[in-house]
Amino acid sequence: MGLLSDPNRRRALISLLTRLNAPICVVCYMAGVAWFMGLAFEPFTLRTYMSENAMGSTMVEERFPSGERALATGREFAAHKKKAGGMPVDWLVKTMQARGLEVFTQKFSRTLPFPDENKERYMVKGTNVYGILRAPRAPRTEALVLSAPCTPGDNNNQAVGLLLGLAQYFRNQIYWAKDIIFLINEHDLIGMQAWLEGYHHTNTTGMDWSPLQGRGGSIQAALSLELSSDVITSMDLILEGLNGQLPNLDLANLFYAFCQKIGVLCTIQGKLQRNDWDSVSGYSHSVQTMMLMVMKQASGRPWGDHGLFLRYHIEAATIKGINSFRQYKTDATTIGRLLEGMYRKLNNLLERLHQSYFFYLMPSLSHFVSIGYYMPAFGLLAVILLLRALDLWVQLASPPPRTEDGVVDPEQISSLGVPSVLTPLVISHLTGVALYYLPIHFQEMAVEHFPVSETEAVVLTAIAIYTAGLALPHNTHRLVSGEGTEQGWRVLKLVAVLYLAVLLGCTALINFSLGFILALTLVPVAAFVTPHVPQFLSAFVLVILSPACTLLFSVFFFQELQEVPISFQEGWLLYLSVISQGILDHFLYGSLVYPLIALLVYPCWLLFWNILFWK
Repeated sequence: MGLLSDPNRRRALISLLTRLNAPICVVCYMAGVAWFMGLAFEPFTLRTYMSENAMGSTMVEERFPSGERALATGREFAAHKKKAGGMPVDWLVKTMQARGLEVFTQKFSRTLPFPDENKERYMVKGTNVYGILRAPRAPRTEALVLSAPCTPGDNNNQAVGLLLGLAQYFRNQIYWAKDIIFLINEHDLIGMQAWLEGYHHTNTTGMDWSPLQGRGGSIQAALSLELSSDVITSMDLILEGLNGQLPNLDLANLFYAFCQKIGVLCTIQGKLQRNDWDSVSGYSHSVQTMMLMVMKQASGRPWGDHGLFLRYHIEAATIKGINSFRQYKTDATTIGRLLEGMYRKLNNLLERLHQSYFFYLMPSLSHFVSIGYYMPAFGLLAVILLLRALDLWVQLASPPPRTEDGVVDPEQISSLGVPSVLTPLVISHLTGVALYYLPIHFQEMAVEHFPVSETEAVVLTAIAIYTAGLALPHNTHRLVSGEGTEQGWRVLKLVAVLYLAVLLGCTALINFSLGFILALTLVPVAAFVTPHVPQFLSAFVLVILSPACTLLFSVFFFQELQEVPISFQEGWLLYLSVISQGILDHFLYGSLVYPLIALLVYPCWLLFWNILFWK
């Protein structure tokens, strides 16, 4: 306090920070990257542990015996699905009723804003089928959900068969204190969205669905099951949900504990856990696993049907069976016992899962990185923006230089140029609004005048508007009378730096992975750009570090992490597909990444682009 209250010491501190501003910023950036990369080193992480006392022990006896019968039911389901050309609703209703469940259906329909070429759908109509097993030993105020999506072709038939087998087995047990809802949803996430909106009496996406005729209690937890093979080599846990939300860590701990007990190989991000953490290959494996989680979380899209439960504060995860070339094999009976054990422990909950972490990264299933460990990495990057803002503030507050005669140079006495500052702010945000609205609303016009499909029209329109924003400096200076002042670009950069600091800080609090990736690319831009640097080279660097190029690099980097390298042409097509899916995810499920980039991040980047070409 004495350092800040003493004017002389405060001036000395400010002088030191401004004199060493550039070296401190470089050190902070390198330290932030090094801190983040060190998070995957096992001695710097925490071992997972069960925080919820009601789930602290796995001492339950799993007795599910009907794995082969469940697979036979899955084959029967596949035959009826092929015969019906979709969800065999009547067969599912009869089968669930035969197992003693209260069975209900829900019809839904959704017209997409433009065709989804990945799944070849535009007008989506379907039916969800769900059965409720009422709790025999409780007032039925709480519920658990087990779901399996009905997907086209031969995918996930085994999951539906196992779900029906577990329903029959659970029906004969008397220890259930919560309702158990067995849900088979059609059209994956769209069907799940319709069911959740109907269950909670909300309609946030404009979807048409029929009201639910039957309900259970308040949903405490949910698991989504994906199995597409009779024999499984490992079970993969998928945690990433809508807008980067994650379930309570205890749900992942519960899955890992029962896999260890039953002897099932378990993975996260499709990666097995390694014990040679002190070797270079072991460390790189942990980095690869953690970076896959970061990339998936930053995308903001739900990576399984469980991802939509999280917006309703329901802890949920997807368990996916993987059939690889590993020699270790797991049958359906073992998987059924794994799910039985997890649901018996969830049945013991007296309150919602809340004891453990909601913000974390996982380099493996046995170790995690808490928010207190990874936030300093972002903080080291964010402090660069504050240091640059301090330097600009000192420059603006300092008196103008004098000539040899002691007279102030009249060219230096200039107003802050309010029009020259407000004009790029307004134009850049109007460009962002155009990037958000026009691709969807102009698709019909584009299809009429150009030989492209609706999806291509949306994506290419978005790219065209994004590219047109590069002309912003020239348009800005035509609107401003006279030239921009030296003080003007400093004021604009001060506003842009503080704007970026607040934007990245808020983003990191909601979705750390997205905030950190944006900080890695945008903080150097904010730190070095001025009108006095070489324009050609600086413009090239700014374009390379722009949000669009960051997304392009992320597509290739994600494929490398998955060990599925692709050519540039394949990567470009995948890049266009990612853009269309990002827009669809926003309008279908409420993903915030597309409006965040279009309305806030891109306009902020345009401000720095304007500063580079300041006259």
